[in-house]
Amino acid sequence: MYRTHICGELRQVNVNMDVTLSGWVQRVRNLGGMTFVDLRDRYGITQLVFNMETDPALGENARKLGREFVVQAVGTVAERSNKNPRMPTGDIEIIVKSFNILNSSELPPFTIEDETDGGEELRMKYRYLDLRRNPNRNNLELRHRMAQEIRKYLDSQSFIEIETPVMIKSTPEGARDFIVPSRMNPGEFYALPQSPQLFKQLLMVAGYDRYFQIVRCFRDEDLRADRQPEFTQIDCEMAFVERDDVLDTFEGLTKHLFMFVLGKEFKEPFLKMPYAEAMENYGSDKPDLRFGMKIRDMSSFVKGKNFMVFDNAEYIGGICAPSCAIYSRKELDELTEWVKRPQIGAKGLIYVRYNPDNTLRSSVDKFYQESDLRLWAEKSGAKPGDLLLLMAGEKTKTLKALSELRLEMGSRLGLRNKDEFVPLWVVDFPLLEWNEESKRFFAMHHPFTSPNMDDIALLDTDPGNVRANAYDLVINGIEIGGGSIRIHNHDLQRKMFQVLGFTEEQAHEQFGFLMNAFKYGAPPHGGVAFGFDRWTALFAGTDSIRDVIAFPKNNSGRDVMNDSPSVLPDEQLKELFIKVIKPVVESS
Repeated sequence: MYRTHICGELRQVNVNMDVTLSGWVQRVRNLGGMTFVDLRDRYGITQLVFNMETDPALGENARKLGREFVVQAVGTVAERSNKNPRMPTGDIEIIVKSFNILNSSELPPFTIEDETDGGEELRMKYRYLDLRRNPNRNNLELRHRMAQEIRKYLDSQSFIEIETPVMIKSTPEGARDFIVPSRMNPGEFYALPQSPQLFKQLLMVAGYDRYFQIVRCFRDEDLRADRQPEFTQIDCEMAFVERDDVLDTFEGLTKHLFMFVLGKEFKEPFLKMPYAEAMENYGSDKPDLRFGMKIRDMSSFVKGKNFMVFDNAEYIGGICAPSCAIYSRKELDELTEWVKRPQIGAKGLIYVRYNPDNTLRSSVDKFYQESDLRLWAEKSGAKPGDLLLLMAGEKTKTLKALSELRLEMGSRLGLRNKDEFVPLWVVDFPLLEWNEESKRFFAMHHPFTSPNMDDIALLDTDPGNVRANAYDLVINGIEIGGGSIRIHNHDLQRKMFQVLGFTEEQAHEQFGFLMNAFKYGAPPHGGVAFGFDRWTALFAGTDSIRDVIAFPKNNSGRDVMNDSPSVLPDEQLKELFIKVIKPVVESS
């Protein structure tokens, strides 16, 4: 037996008990006649004690131990004279009688401590070492607990967990597919699923009226902190439901997770906010409602004073930053440069200081009198001590820039507390979005999203104003997941494909199996898919989903630990009937 107990288990009630522990050496401290070794496993740390006077040979051997050696120790539990209240096992120690080195270790490339000296790229290269650190262990244990609670809740609601294929047909729309060549079918390819969308709809046709799956999905897209080429969804579908049936069910799941994982209770129903309202007031379809600072449309009362930046603008919007009138000119110049960054794309920033003495001063005093500025303050809800920040330009771009500025000011003012959570449903999304380059509509979500039944007639006359029967769950400015009521009628699905520019032949080639299934009695159905990685990162209080994935890729989509993707030998390529064309490098 390698161990009788785990390293985080022993307490004062175990004093005088003979035990065997196994784990990794966290650190060794040599203090004259005593040597102390902190032994670590997944469950915690226990201090081992070697007495040089009572057993000098054993003590000398203990001093040869290095960090991350794998050790088995046999000894007796004793009460510590100098207790460590910061450790759960800090009241006891093990007086070692014998120990065995199960495996030695080279010096790790970074310290395996909560606050490590290793950079992210180095830690990703040695991810198996990085996972020994408490922050990563805590995140993976959190992920495990969330998965168990998700299954527990959905099982209680009569959902059945069903696996769907990982090698499927490549279909258009959405991101790029990852492609898998078929050796047995030369020149033909599978795709890895971006979502089990079609299969979960087929399961509704098959009569499995409540399906879920915690499933791996794949998208070949540019990466950032909340994206990975492979990710995990909580994928769900329900039959014989309307929108609010779905929202109520998964609002229940959300509240269950908050209560049983974080111990936070939500008694009130979540707010439902129309997409148009979210965009108008927050410049985003995933508004962070932990703080106010709504965007105000200032266009109607700031024009007409010969300030061309405003007079020539399609839209002028502003936000009121509380208690920021004290910002210095240097700080305001820095904020102006911040909004001019390519990621934000603003051309500039106008400010109005509403001073505590009730006077108003702005960067456009040359064009506006104080009475004008006072009207601005009144319309924006500014009070003495506040700072009004305005931008002008094309409406969509300006709202997006104001949204980013709002979030930045919320962070600078400490209003985005990671321990506070404000969930809401964003509803009534547009069904379609126009692509100017290809001169056609694309589905804002996917081609199987049902239009709002009140807007059906607009599919022929004004497709851009058709609302979708779609919804997103947003928490703290993060889109946790989204879904829709699906089209279940064969004729309406055919109409949707026509609006999207598919010919009958194209629609049949890509989605014929789904269209055929709809001929055999498809029930009304809808569902939702949540980003499990994002949700876990939110609960863990981290901004990057890489922190809650055991073996993530870097921002280039590479696994630097196992050095993938990698080049395949010619023999393997030949077997798959694949020829690699090297990219052309343009000369400067």
